[in-house]
Amino acid sequence: MTAQERRGTPVPGADEPVTRRVWTVPNAISAARLALVPVFAVLIAQGHDGWAVLVLAVSGFSDWLDGVLARSLHQVSRLGQMLDPAADRLFILVTLLGLAWRGVVPWWLVAVLVARDVVLLVVLLVLARAGYAPLPVHMAGKAGTFALLYAFPLLLLSEWSSVVGHAATVVGWAFALWGLALYWVAGAAYLLQATRVLVGARRSGA
Repeated sequence: MTAQERRGTPVPGADEPVTRRVWTVPNAISAARLALVPVFAVLIAQGHDGWAVLVLAVSGFSDWLDGVLARSLHQVSRLGQMLDPAADRLFILVTLLGLAWRGVVPWWLVAVLVARDVVLLVVLLVLARAGYAPLPVHMAGKAGTFALLYAFPLLLLSEWSSVVGHAATVVGWAFALWGLALYWVAGAAYLLQATRVLVGARRSGA
């Protein structure tokens, strides 16, 4: 039972059975995605764009797969709820830094995405101090993550001087801007959700 449940505060997604298991298939996939982060960093730093695109594609597919398996196998776990978004954010951060360092994307894109995660980190710290576990990931955040993970391979392909490169530029930036918007929509929703939980707990305590 979470702190929210103990205090009588509604928890979004509380009807989903959550276990404390560590060794699950979805957690193994999330751990493998984390292991791919330094691999991608080396590939993009050394200019192996083809392999880097492949790693990004595998990462994006695994991000979808672990969520599907967690629900279908009834293996939604506390560790998975923390590991999956952590892997996503770390992959996005390292990918953005690599692409910005190569000059593929501007640094303002990095700053806007990092600013959102800093805001959410502050919210998580406030929730933890009040005795609450992290709230469930918002669907808009997952959609934004998918869009960004699709955008990165396309933006890498945009470096090619061909019709494929020009098409990848247009589609890649469409995914990137859409993902950026969804990322901040999810951040705002998470902030509102956390505020309601904390205010509800304070009223219950009063």
